[in-house]
Amino acid sequence: MEIKLFFSAVLLVFLPFLAYHAQAVTVFDISKYGAKPGGEDISPVLAKVWKEACEATNASKVLIPKGTWYLSQIRLVGPNKAPLELEVQGTVEANPDYTKLPQKDGQWITINYLDGFTISGGGVFDGKGEQAWKANDCHKNPNCPKLPINLSLNFIKNAIIKDVTTKDSKNFHCNCISSQNVTFQRFTISAPGESINTDGIHIARVSNVKVLDSNIGTGDDCISIGDETTDLHIENVKCGPGHGISVGSMGKNPAEKDVTGITVKKCTFTGTSNGVRVKTWPSAPATLKISNLHFEDLTMNNVSYPVVIDQQYCPWNLCTKDKPSLIQISGLTVKNVRGTANTKEALLFSCSSSKPCQNVQISDIDLKYVNSIPANFTTVCENVKPTVSGKQNPPICPPPVQAS
Repeated sequence: MEIKLFFSAVLLVFLPFLAYHAQAVTVFDISKYGAKPGGEDISPVLAKVWKEACEATNASKVLIPKGTWYLSQIRLVGPNKAPLELEVQGTVEANPDYTKLPQKDGQWITINYLDGFTISGGGVFDGKGEQAWKANDCHKNPNCPKLPINLSLNFIKNAIIKDVTTKDSKNFHCNCISSQNVTFQRFTISAPGESINTDGIHIARVSNVKVLDSNIGTGDDCISIGDETTDLHIENVKCGPGHGISVGSMGKNPAEKDVTGITVKKCTFTGTSNGVRVKTWPSAPATLKISNLHFEDLTMNNVSYPVVIDQQYCPWNLCTKDKPSLIQISGLTVKNVRGTANTKEALLFSCSSSKPCQNVQISDIDLKYVNSIPANFTTVCENVKPTVSGKQNPPICPPPVQAS
C-alpha cells in the first residue's frame, strides 16, 4: 500500500510536467492548405502557413510532404513566437530559367529573423542550375546578371539545419550571414564540379557556427568563410568535388572585420583543387587580422594543393601585385595532414611581405605525390618561419638549394 501511495504521489507531481510536454506540435501541412505537387507554384500557400506558424505561441512545424513541389521564390521572415521547424520531406524545385525569378535581386529561398529554428526532413532543395551555369560569365563581365542562392539564412539564432540536401544551385547553395549559434549537421550539397561559382556554404559575420558530419560536392569552395567570423567549427565534412574549405578571399573591402577561431578537423578532401586555404588580395585596402586557425587531422585524396596560404590571391588577373596584402595572419596550426597530392607543391605558404605570417606551427605531415609527371615534391614558404615537428613528408620549408 505504501509503495502504491508513493507512486501515486510521484505521478501527481509529474502529471502537469508530462501534460505540458505532451502538447502536440501544431503542424501546418501545405497540402492541407491547398498546395498541390507538380507544376503549381506553392509560394502563396507556403507564405500563408508560414505567417500562421510564426504567430503560434506553441511549437509549430511547417510541413512540405513527400512529392515534387514547384516553388517560384519565397521570403520566410520572422520573428517567431515559439520554436519553429520547416520539415521538408519532398523535393522542392526552382524554375530552371533564371530570368523567370519574380524578384530579380532576391534569392530563391530566403529565411530571416528567427530564434529557435530547425530545418529537417530528408528532402531536397533543387535549384535547377544547369542553364544558369552556362550563362555565368561574371568572372569577366561586371554587368553579369545576378543569380539566386538556393537557401539564404540571415539573422538566425539558435538554429539547426539537418538531414536535408541542396542540389544544383544557380549560385551559392547556402549562406549563413549575421547569425549566432547555428549548426549544420548531416547537410548534403550536391552539384557537378563544372557548376561555376556554386560555393557550398558561405559563412560571414557569425559566431558559434558548426558544420558537422556533412557531404559537400560542388563547383567552387565547399565552405567559404567571410569576414567577422568567430568560433567556427567544421568537423567530419567530406569535400569533393570543389575548391576546398577557404577563409576568404579577403582584403578588397576596407570595412572588413577580423576573423578568429576557425577549426577544420577530421575532414576528407577528394579530387579537390585545394584542401584548406586562406586567400587575401594584394594591393587592397583592408587591414583586418586573421588569427587562431586550426587545420587538424585532415585526409587528402588526390588533391592539387592540400594546404594553401595565398596572400597574393588574384584570380583572372583582376588586380595588381605591386603592393603586398595588409592582412596579418597569425596563430596557425597545421597538424596531422595525410594522403595524396597531384602537384609538386604540397604545402604553399605565400605570406605577405609587409605582414609576415606569425606563430605558425606545422606537425605530422605525411603526403605522397601521385602524378605521372616526375617532380620534386616539396613545400613553398615565403615570409613565414614556422615551428616544425613530427613527420615531414615532404620536407617543410626546406632551405633553397645552393648552386654548385
